[in-house]
Amino acid sequence: MGNDDEDAGQAAQPKRKDARRNKETLLDAAASVFVTSGVEAPVRDIAAKASVGLGTIYRHFPTRADLIVAVYRHQVDACAEAGPALLASSETPHAALGQWINLFVDFLVTKHGLAAVLQSDNAGFDTLHAYFLDRLVPVCAQLLEAAADAGEIRSGLKAYELMRGVGNLCIGAESDPDYDARRLVELLIAGLRQPQR
Repeated sequence: MGNDDEDAGQAAQPKRKDARRNKETLLDAAASVFVTSGVEAPVRDIAAKASVGLGTIYRHFPTRADLIVAVYRHQVDACAEAGPALLASSETPHAALGQWINLFVDFLVTKHGLAAVLQSDNAGFDTLHAYFLDRLVPVCAQLLEAAADAGEIRSGLKAYELMRGVGNLCIGAESDPDYDARRLVELLIAGLRQPQR
């Protein structure tokens, strides 16, 4: 009897991993479709991109708003998880910070449409904005601290201020082909460097 329970537990674990992976694939597909076609894109386009049926999408996300919120949270989570991974794999903490800020810029520029839609429901947007800050500010702070400890950048920089500054530089970037927010953000990150003596 104990072995049957153990076997059932082991069978359930890969099934849960598969379900989680399938949901992530669906959210990645939805994010991609939203970026290219907007959040009002037909659900069938998302289903086709994810290679799932419409029923699968509606089973996970009964409304479009549910799907938009899930995509936004999924993208925030991906950006948050990238920070420690970049810190572990990059040549220097400053390089990791620069790469992470590039991901953050991608998030801000491509997900701006999601944020605009979510702002129409103030209570829901406030909750998501708090989630965004709770997940991303500590990651940025960790990267800043590592770069400061390595003597690469000035110490005492606040993660929220840097993220706010990057966000301000990204305003309007998606609608103005003559404005290169990424170049200005690169100048900002280069300017964090410790002056050479």
